[in-house]
Amino acid sequence: MLTAETDGCCGAPAGVPSCCGPADKGVITRDLYSVNEVAELPSTAVLASLGCGNPTALAQLHPGETVLDLGSGGGIDVLLAARRVGPTGFVYGIDMTDEMLALAERNAAEQKATNVKFLKGTIEAIPLPDDSVDVLISNCVINLSADKGQVLREAFRVLKPSGRFAVSDVVVQGHLPEDARRSVELWVGCVAGALEEDTYRTLLANAGFDDIGVEVTRDYSAEKLGDIDTPAQAEAFQSVEANGGRVVSAFVRARKPGTM
Repeated sequence: MLTAETDGCCGAPAGVPSCCGPADKGVITRDLYSVNEVAELPSTAVLASLGCGNPTALAQLHPGETVLDLGSGGGIDVLLAARRVGPTGFVYGIDMTDEMLALAERNAAEQKATNVKFLKGTIEAIPLPDDSVDVLISNCVINLSADKGQVLREAFRVLKPSGRFAVSDVVVQGHLPEDARRSVELWVGCVAGALEEDTYRTLLANAGFDDIGVEVTRDYSAEKLGDIDTPAQAEAFQSVEANGGRVVSAFVRARKPGTM
């Protein structure tokens, strides 16, 4: 789903389980979807979903739109998006792992979703032509890429003029210490690779986007959580907070300028 050096379903380093791995849902990944949203989805799609937000709900998808999900995993966000765009719309999912692609295909078949397609590839080299999608979504995947600038340039390339970037991701408001960024444990926990908000905004602007916004959807401040997953995670959150910042899940939005 990310680079050749990764093999976790959210792109963790080779041999390391990722934040989207089979482990129990942690504080970042739990309680993201309403009961009504997932009630009719295949249970395997729901169980494989370990993102950090609900981009299909926040992206304001419309019937007839073409959507791309970066790092589609078991396909939950693709299937939810397919409902929203309806039979006149279409949704692509991209993942680099054969296991996740096979699972997503099975889930789509069980759901009888005919307006979806899953592609094998990396999010740094999206296998779609220029100006081909109306909306690009992703759920806690971009933070795990080793080349986030390239991901955002690719996102810009495949979006149609006036297309929307609508991504859920872990974001640092403030500064995350370098020792935390080098922690494999925090990589697994979707924290070590999180961009600082100012950097995220800059990379989006450098890629060509405008109308950039970052909306906090979940605050991971230690005193608000009460049940941090690991001591390393708690220490990282507290370190950011000690300098007046915080680690959050956020809905990151932007728009490609121009009209067709």
